Amino acid sequence: MAAKTIALLDGDGIGPEITAEAEKILRLVESRNDIEFDLQHAPFGASAYFSHGHSFPEETKALCDRADAIMKGPIGLSHEESKKIPVDEQPERGALLPLRRRYDTFANFRPVYLPKGIAHFSPLKPEIIGDGIDFIIIRELVGGLYFGQKETGTTDSGKRYVRETLEYDEDQIERIARVAFVTAQKRKKVLHNIHKSNVLKSSVLWNEVVEEVGQEYPDVEVKHILVDAAATYLCLNPGQFDVMVMENMFGDILSDQGGGILGSLGLMPSACVGPDKAYYEPSHGSAPDIAGQNIANPYSMIGSVAMMLEMSFGMEEEARNLWHAMQSVFAQGFTTPDLKSPNSDAKIINTDAFGDLVAEELSRS
Repeated sequence: MAAKTIALLDGDGIGPEITAEAEKILRLVESRNDIEFDLQHAPFGASAYFSHGHSFPEETKALCDRADAIMKGPIGLSHEESKKIPVDEQPERGALLPLRRRYDTFANFRPVYLPKGIAHFSPLKPEIIGDGIDFIIIRELVGGLYFGQKETGTTDSGKRYVRETLEYDEDQIERIARVAFVTAQKRKKVLHNIHKSNVLKSSVLWNEVVEEVGQEYPDVEVKHILVDAAATYLCLNPGQFDVMVMENMFGDILSDQGGGILGSLGLMPSACVGPDKAYYEPSHGSAPDIAGQNIANPYSMIGSVAMMLEMSFGMEEEARNLWHAMQSVFAQGFTTPDLKSPNSDAKIINTDAFGDLVAEELSRS
């Protein structure tokens, strides 16, 4: 029997609630397969700062170092609560970016998927959605503006200033481009390269490297599109996209827009993959305003479990079973409060009830 250690980083806000549903599904998967999961919880994020003095404590780093995969809940607090934490220890700077840097998780996969049967969740018109929404955003995750040199200070005239550097080298661009081309080969063989080369020199280099790598994948058609145009087309014609590749900040923004066209970021799981290790997380925030109310949508957390089963543990069939189980719950007319639409007769269920129904459906597969 294979044994795998999974670090469970509960995070903040609704994090512990939806992580509990992920754990529920992992225990069921364990009982159905020749595998044993050693699930170990560790503090991470704002809650870790208040309990341990650091957003990414040493004990959590040690667990993540020895884990076969990492399952991370959302992190962060309200703006006012965040002020209680020193700037460099606030969850994104003190925990999330160091996690990505530590394991070089350069490739972020964010599927934007809404089959026709539940397309009513989307705010887009039916004629725009057509047969559903199904594309994947591949975002470079450890370079660009977020990881460049940062400087703050005061000018000679007494004015405060900030300087942040957007940096990429060709090796960083080449490796994420290869991931994108390989992904496109497995799907429809069309790759949209998102850039801003009419303004940014970084995008000029980005495009050059993408085109060079593309020569090794002649079966993949590359379409170049400016990021602002891409944002527009995501609303007007999302069906034209299949695989999209982009730099860090563009990916942050457009993947959240992807959640918007689905109807909720609660439908956006993700995988963050490095050379030796990956972590999996919902794409949304910690929603502190609804924490502890058992109403958060755990779909993106459970979907992240499905991605982990496939990408870290090679359990493709069980991953497909889990995706099908989640879709089946929606198809039966159940929904969580975030997806409730006016005048709908959908049956509203809470966080743990959704997890229970997914587990029931998975047990039948």
